[in-house]
Amino acid sequence: MVAQNIKFHLIIIYLLLAVCINTKGQNAYWVFFEDKCAVEFNPYLYFNDNAIQRRIKHDLPLYDTRDLPICENYVNQIIPFLDSLGYATRWLNGVLVYCSEDHLNSITELPFVKSVQSMLIYKHGLAQFDTLIEKSFAEELLRKQVERLGVKYFKREGLTGKDITIAVFDAGFPTVNTSVAFEHIRRRDGIVATYDFVKNKENVYAFNSHGTSVLSGIGGKKDGKRIGMATGADFLLARTENAHREPFSEEQNWLKAVEWADKNGADIINSSLAYTYSRYFNWEMNGHESLVAKAANIAASKGILVVSAAGNDGDKSWKYIGTPGDADSALTVGGVDPNTDYHIDFSSYGPTSDKRMKPNVTAFGEVAVYGKSGLTISQGTSFAAPLVAGFAACVLENDSTLKVMDLYAEVEKSGHLYPYYDYAHGFGIPNAGYFLDTLQADTSPTFEFEKGRVMLSIKVPQDSSILEKSIIYYHVENTKGYLDRYYVVSVDGEYPIRLNLDEFKEGQLVRVHYKGYTGSYYF
Repeated sequence: MVAQNIKFHLIIIYLLLAVCINTKGQNAYWVFFEDKCAVEFNPYLYFNDNAIQRRIKHDLPLYDTRDLPICENYVNQIIPFLDSLGYATRWLNGVLVYCSEDHLNSITELPFVKSVQSMLIYKHGLAQFDTLIEKSFAEELLRKQVERLGVKYFKREGLTGKDITIAVFDAGFPTVNTSVAFEHIRRRDGIVATYDFVKNKENVYAFNSHGTSVLSGIGGKKDGKRIGMATGADFLLARTENAHREPFSEEQNWLKAVEWADKNGADIINSSLAYTYSRYFNWEMNGHESLVAKAANIAASKGILVVSAAGNDGDKSWKYIGTPGDADSALTVGGVDPNTDYHIDFSSYGPTSDKRMKPNVTAFGEVAVYGKSGLTISQGTSFAAPLVAGFAACVLENDSTLKVMDLYAEVEKSGHLYPYYDYAHGFGIPNAGYFLDTLQADTSPTFEFEKGRVMLSIKVPQDSSILEKSIIYYHVENTKGYLDRYYVVSVDGEYPIRLNLDEFKEGQLVRVHYKGYTGSYYF
């Protein structure tokens, strides 16, 4: 068995090298198998201690067939048909191959092949590399972005994400090994493991600094001040993206990284990317079509919270949430304007194509982060997601008994709009006060419904607060539970909203949120 494994691994290495040398002009396909042959697998040798403990906490079996290697015999049988061979995914039980269409037809006829899927070459499938702009108010924004998430409550309890492991998937992490912003992490050996899945090596401290900025938004410090929420967390750094081009290998790298993160004990994954129109149609954003969405859902089933950026296509013809943000179990983060708390123009919109609510929550879409050259201001949902990932780490430190989907739900409930939602803001901006404030939230009505003969009016009582700049949210929910439309309007006068009754059908609902209170009217 040992000799066979060595031989098999040598074949894999040889073919992987062939892929690295030349894949241009080749057809790429995923080949998925019906089952896995009997193999030896010891979870205590494969997983680290954190991964084992996470499984025990979530009452998961340590021996899961999805963690077994793909069948060596199956791979050996398809090798004669291939030009070269790529990555093998355990979770999805498949392998990426490069071959002609004729040879692919021969492969599909093999009895152990379940299905094949084309992997098309595309130029740019991500919305993650965002414009960096320098502004004089970076320090002020640095303060606001964590204050808005309720950092004072975490500070009061000494919560920093300690003992929580966060995996970061990105395009490179230059200066993380030298920058003062990460000195506190290096000092305690808080970077557990690194791997460059683009170059197949451990060193990730090069290439695009997007990952550096994202990491700072999770756990960096500037002059002792938090840039992100989880300054005490441990980190797994994975380079999965090539900033200069986006070949089909990007999703392959994501699949490699998510299995690696699981193996190395990740509790949370931050994925500041979104595969969209260059790879998929909008109707495929249904949470179970893309391979990365499938893998994100599997990660959640193994107790890992996947925090995903919504994407930066809200002001483009493609405006939809990208994958893996469309996954059922991915906590998808949209962006809001730091000055208004409502949708920033580039943040992608939900729902998913099967009408599930996305994004789940929001955070600032313009943030102060630490890049290769110091503190700067960056724009994009790429930087909203890490703020929430760090937030979730502190929540988990506060209550380590929370299982992953309970953590997911609690972060949603902490949103400032909850239980109101829409397809631009989700449940709003999470706040630590939900978990740690001893005072009960004020849920007294801030408006009332007045039904006339032809109009339904929303009445805002006249008081001094009416003089403040404020907004009111409302949406119309159909009989299927989906939103037909939603609005954010300025409160100007006693009756900021008047709705024509003729425009509504029986069974529809109007839900309104104003100053922390949510009310509903059923037709």
